[in-house]
Amino acid sequence: EVRLVESGGGSVESGGSRRVSCSVSKVTVRMQCLGWFRQAPGKEREGVASIDGDGRTSYADSVKGRFTISQDDAKNNLYLQMENLKPEDTAMYYCAATTLPRIACTSRDTVTYGYRGQGTQVTVSS
Repeated sequence: EVRLVESGGGSVESGGSRRVSCSVSKVTVRMQCLGWFRQAPGKEREGVASIDGDGRTSYADSVKGRFTISQDDAKNNLYLQMENLKPEDTAMYYCAATTLPRIACTSRDTVTYGYRGQGTQVTVSS
């Protein structure tokens, strides 16, 4: 069974940095896409970033140039490095994954991935 567990959330001042992590349980099927989406109170889910099996990445325009998604070599952990954080980045951040083949792994589609964690809260104060 696929299990995703996020960690690393917390409070940070505007302009600061934070790295959130996601532990991906060992699975026997290959993950086609991994990524992060977020949801702020009263707002819809927003795909933030994604990465495919070859390391190709995709980012939402709202975070491009500030956030970086990566995996460790063993692909047991997924990371989201966030720089120059803004109050509008405040949200619950979820790790997500899918085993279904896709033409491409896009940040927008992360909200549709079949596997997701419980989330980790990131709060940015002005």
